[in-house]
Amino acid sequence: ADSSERVLTTMRWGLVPSWFKKDDPSKMPFNTSNCRSDTMLTKSSYKGPLLKGKRCVVLADGFYEWQQHNGGKQPYFIYFPQTTTTTTETEEGDKEWKGWRLLTMAGIFDGWEPPAGGDVLYTYTIITVDASKDVSFIHHRMPAILDGEEDFRKWLDFAEVPTQEAVKLIQPTENIVFHPVSTIVNSVRNNTPECMAPIELGVEVKASSKVMLGWLKSSQEGSPKKEENELPRWTSQFIHSPSPKKTSSGVLQRWLGKEGEPAAKKRKA
Repeated sequence: ADSSERVLTTMRWGLVPSWFKKDDPSKMPFNTSNCRSDTMLTKSSYKGPLLKGKRCVVLADGFYEWQQHNGGKQPYFIYFPQTTTTTTETEEGDKEWKGWRLLTMAGIFDGWEPPAGGDVLYTYTIITVDASKDVSFIHHRMPAILDGEEDFRKWLDFAEVPTQEAVKLIQPTENIVFHPVSTIVNSVRNNTPECMAPIELGVEVKASSKVMLGWLKSSQEGSPKKEENELPRWTSQFIHSPSPKKTSSGVLQRWLGKEGEPAAKKRKA
């Protein structure tokens, strides 16, 4: 894609470098889910694609980290500070889901083609940095988070922002909140709102956690209801996958530069 164009697509997590010669990407001898910022310009798996401008932004509600706690591990959910407003009214008077402010993490991607031929497999890694002061008691590392439009514009604009300038954006952020969650998140089989719901560890739930509780409640009970056939469909420039959750569709549309379009047109995008 042109550097001025943003493309929303799905990729496999765990970077497979283009030079990997085996016929099965699962045979990668090392884990490439995360890439340390201090070695990303020295390790060949990351240096090559990074110098070629293969920079991406990974979107997520947040991430989990586990703190060593009394012989066990206490999971925490870590995310951007949220507002209490989850809906906005359109020009037609309808309520439109604004949703969660997604976490925007810096990543590197690459395309791997099977030696025997076939479709290119796009994969990515998430860059990690030393944890910021506030979350360092949970874990000593955290994802490199791009905070705001200007940061991820520079990170994505590989033509105008050279590598040495872009890597200056890779640093810890203090604009982050967190709360402890239930250990049900320890099992990958559990994928429910309860995985993000705050729990109390003998202290009062903080204000940021109360916002999370309110958001979880409104997303399940009070948010605008949409039938499956009313959810946005992406155009052919994107890989087709199940329709986006309403918690993120508004954010994704703004990411794709549709903010200034009329509401009616946005819903048909």
